[in-house]
Amino acid sequence: MNKTWWKEAVVYQVYWRSFYDSNGDGYGDLEGVYSKLDYIQSLGVDVIWLNPCYDSPDVDNGYDIADYRSVMPKAGTMATFEKLLAAVHNRGMKLIMDLVVNHTSNQHAWFQESRSSIESPKRDYYIWRKQPNNWRSYFAPSAWTYDETTGEYYFHSFSDEQPDLNWENEKVREEVYDFMRFWLDKGIDGFRMDVINLLAKIPGFPDAERPEDISYLGNKQGIHEYLQEMHDKVLKHYDVFTVGEIPFVNPEDGVLYVGEERGELNTLFHFEVCDYMAHWDLQRFKKIQDRWYECLWGKGWNSQFLNNHDHTRVVSRFGNDTVYREQSAKCFATLIHTLPGMPYIYQGEEIGMTGIRFDSIDEYNDIAMKNKYKEEVGKGRDSEAVLKELQHLSRDNSRTPMQWNAGSQAGFTEGQSWINVNPNYKEINVEQALADENSVFYYYKQLIALRKSNEVMVYGEFETYLDQHDQIYAYTRTLGEESWLVLLNISEQPATCSISDLGVGKLGDIVIGNNPERTNQDAVIDFLPYEAIVYRV
Repeated sequence: MNKTWWKEAVVYQVYWRSFYDSNGDGYGDLEGVYSKLDYIQSLGVDVIWLNPCYDSPDVDNGYDIADYRSVMPKAGTMATFEKLLAAVHNRGMKLIMDLVVNHTSNQHAWFQESRSSIESPKRDYYIWRKQPNNWRSYFAPSAWTYDETTGEYYFHSFSDEQPDLNWENEKVREEVYDFMRFWLDKGIDGFRMDVINLLAKIPGFPDAERPEDISYLGNKQGIHEYLQEMHDKVLKHYDVFTVGEIPFVNPEDGVLYVGEERGELNTLFHFEVCDYMAHWDLQRFKKIQDRWYECLWGKGWNSQFLNNHDHTRVVSRFGNDTVYREQSAKCFATLIHTLPGMPYIYQGEEIGMTGIRFDSIDEYNDIAMKNKYKEEVGKGRDSEAVLKELQHLSRDNSRTPMQWNAGSQAGFTEGQSWINVNPNYKEINVEQALADENSVFYYYKQLIALRKSNEVMVYGEFETYLDQHDQIYAYTRTLGEESWLVLLNISEQPATCSISDLGVGKLGDIVIGNNPERTNQDAVIDFLPYEAIVYRV
C-alpha cells in the first residue's frame, strides 16, 4: 500500500461562522480562526478544513456563492485569509477549502446574465427548461423554479436561490478550473468538494417513478469524466489533498471515485451512516464498515466521521448526551480514530459538545429544516409535532457556537450570536476541558498522538470479531508483527465479553481506554456503558 502524508493525517473542520467572533458582530470570522490556531494546533491535527468563506448572500450559510474570488464581508477580507493561511503553514499544518461548484448563488453575475435573456451568451451556464419534471430538491418540493423574465424554469438541487451549473458546457468547466487555480496558487492545500457527484445529470430529465427518493440527483453517467478532466487540468499540477462529498453511493461506486490509479479524488465522504441511520444501529454500522473496507482496502482511501456541519453532534445522535456524555464521546472518538480511513473532527466534538432543542421554529436557522417545516405544516399537520419530528436531525444541532468558556455567549462573541448558544455552555466548554486532565479534549489529543507514532492505526489491516453481538464492536488492526484489539461497548448498558470468543490469544498492555480504573485482563471482561479499550495482542 502506498504511504502518503494525507493518509496519516487527522482533519479538523472549522465552521468559521460558529467558531469565534473577533469583532462583536455575532458571526465568527477568519480573524477569529486565526486567533485560535494555537488551540487547534495543540490538539495535534494536521489539516484544517475551512467551510466556505467566499462572497455570498448567505441564504445557505455560504454554500450559495456569488463570487468565487472574494471573501464574504462577514468572514473578513482577502488579506485576513492570506494571513490565516500563512499562519497555518507556519505551524506545520495544512488548510483545505470547500469547493462548491454544483451550484452558485442566484446573485452570481453568471446567473444574472443567464436569466436576462434566452439569447444571453451565458444562458447555457445553467439548466433551463420550458417545462419542469417531477423531481424534488434537497430543500424544496420541486427542483425547478419559474423565472418570469424569460418564461422558463431553472434547475436547482437545493434551494431556489442556488441554481445548478450546467457542467455539460465546457466554458463552465473552464471557469471552475480557473478559479480553482486562483486559490491553489495562493497556496491552499486542497479542497473538500461539496456534493461533487451531483455535477452530472440524467439526460433529458425524465420524470421519476418515486420523486421522494432523490438519488436521481447524483452519481450519474459522466461524473467520472468530469472529475478526471478536473484532475488532469488542475489537480495533478499541485501537491494537494482532495476529499469528495459523495452522496447516493455504495462501496462499489465509491472505489471508482478514489481508486489510486483512476486520477480523480484522494478520498471521500459517503453517507450510509449519517444520512440513512437516524439512530444508532450497531449491527447495521458493522456491515457498512465491512463492505467499505472490503471494496476500498488496497485500492483507495476512506474517511471516518460521525458528525459535521450538516449532521447532529454524535453524542446526541448516536450516544448519550446526559448521564454518559463524556464516556460516549470518548467511545465514539476511539471508534473513529481506530477504524480504517482518515479521521475527521468537527469543531466542539473534541470537548463533547451536544446537539440542541430550540423551543420554536423561529429560533432555527437551517434553511432545509425551515422549508420542510413550512411544507409539512402547509399540509395541515400539527406544528408542534412537525417541529419535534425535525429537531433530531436539524443541521442547527451542529451549528451552535463553539463553547469557549462559561462567560456570556460561551465566550464566542461580545455581541448577540447569529444563532443561540447551547444553554449547557457553562458545564461544557474549552476552558473547563483544558483544566481537566481526564477531559474529552485530552482523550482526543492522546488518540491523535497515538496515530502519529503507530502506523498500525493507519495502515493496519482490519478484522472483526463478535459480529452478532448487539453491544460490543470488536476488531483488530494488524501491521506486520504489531496487532491491536479494539473493544467498544457502544451502549448504555453494561456488557460482557469472553476473551476465548475472540481467538486473539493473550491480551497485552492497554494502549488507551476511557475507563481509568480498567485493569481487568481476566478471561471475561465486564464492560461499563460506553467503555472503550484498546489492547496490544
